[in-house]
Amino acid sequence: MTYEIDREAPHEMVRRDFLRRLSMASAASLIASEPKRLLTASDQLDSPEASTLNPVATADACILLWMGGGMAAPDTFDPKHYIPYRNGLPVAEMLSTFPAIETSVDGLQICQGLENLASVMDRGTLIRSAIQEDLGSILHSRHQYHWHTGYVPPQTVACPHLGAWIARVLGRRDSFIPPFINIGQRLEGVGESEELKAFTTAGFFGSEFGPMNLPYPMDAAKAVRPPAGMTEGRFSERRKLFERLLDSSPDRRKLSDYQTQSILRSLDGVHKLLSSKDRHAFDLSLEDEVSRSRYGDTRFGQGCLLARRLVESGARFIEVTTEYVPFLHWDTHANGHETVARMHREIDAPIAQLILDLEQKGLLDRTLVVVASEFSRDALIEGVPGSSAADQATEKVDVVSAMKHYGLHRHFTGGTSVVMFGGGMKRGFVYGKTADRRPLVAVENPVSIADLHATILTALGISPKTGFDVEGRPFYVTKDGHGSCVTELFA
Repeated sequence: MTYEIDREAPHEMVRRDFLRRLSMASAASLIASEPKRLLTASDQLDSPEASTLNPVATADACILLWMGGGMAAPDTFDPKHYIPYRNGLPVAEMLSTFPAIETSVDGLQICQGLENLASVMDRGTLIRSAIQEDLGSILHSRHQYHWHTGYVPPQTVACPHLGAWIARVLGRRDSFIPPFINIGQRLEGVGESEELKAFTTAGFFGSEFGPMNLPYPMDAAKAVRPPAGMTEGRFSERRKLFERLLDSSPDRRKLSDYQTQSILRSLDGVHKLLSSKDRHAFDLSLEDEVSRSRYGDTRFGQGCLLARRLVESGARFIEVTTEYVPFLHWDTHANGHETVARMHREIDAPIAQLILDLEQKGLLDRTLVVVASEFSRDALIEGVPGSSAADQATEKVDVVSAMKHYGLHRHFTGGTSVVMFGGGMKRGFVYGKTADRRPLVAVENPVSIADLHATILTALGISPKTGFDVEGRPFYVTKDGHGSCVTELFA
């Protein structure tokens, strides 16, 4: 299937057409039989690339801290020339709306408001040259899908989330804790919920490798609490009933035997977790009150605490998000400066505390923590210089006349920051660079999504060339197997 966006179409028409085509492709993929592994080290021991097939893992688990909505690099990890707010400020002069502060790394500065993160930057690697493709229309849904799966939507199959790939290839670290857990994102009752569901999935791998979704971390314990009266016999009867319902469903023809069995294996995994003492890892009330307070009382802060507990108990991949909701949080189309100041307060202490706790517990060296977003932001440029993407800013002004105009309101894909802690990465290291003056594009060592994924996967011991046969079509963990690990980031 090929898909060309009509760049002249209204935003909502593009969004609906994208969703319709994506839903058609996802439904068709349910027919697929079991995907077969294409590439293993034993297959090609004599190949010149054999040494890349099973890289030596430097990490056992990954925590993705997702800044959904477009985190502005010049207002977080890549400060530029700062001019404070004033009426009459030309928008063209606005690069950073926060002054720079020193960090624990000599010569490295990040933005004011991230003082706790500044104190732990000596534990991490900062990539300042991550880039995204110009997808024609700068829709959050398309770029988030691309970031999480490595593929531009829609595809002829349902692409697995990066976490599902890791769960499928590496399996569980613990026999009871789900290998892929998604914390903080509601999939019902919010804008673009169907688009979020499209990539928050195991795709053709089947339900057993999909995420356990916990939108409210404070309530996670309820999700793993056995229902009253749930005995082994009662569970067995329910499972048999569910199996009969699957067989008799009008939609049964859309499901292969593999997909059906994957649903049932997923159900069995839930039962094992409910019957296990490991479920207590989900109960934040068991955490020391002083420790809990260090993470703050926001959903994101408590999500970071939950992620730490789950990694301790054997989770493989955890995504914790500030939550993507259109025009909220990092989606700073208006009131950009004030909104980012609030987001600084939301993420600063929890991320720093997560790093310190993992370090104190001896887990940081084998846990890769990644802070990322779908793209950056700029005051003037939508996409990259020369892009024909429609301007998404809600109010277009040339001169600042109110605080709501002070901030970076447009989607920018030419240069983005990603922070990586632990998991074999260098400490106190900066990689890549963006221009000091607009356009703030990556000018040294650009890192694509495919190469960023290849780096994450290599740290976990997965070759970027790993692939599966899906109904006769080879499908790879990085697009066409071409992602290249950025080896300079490893210690």
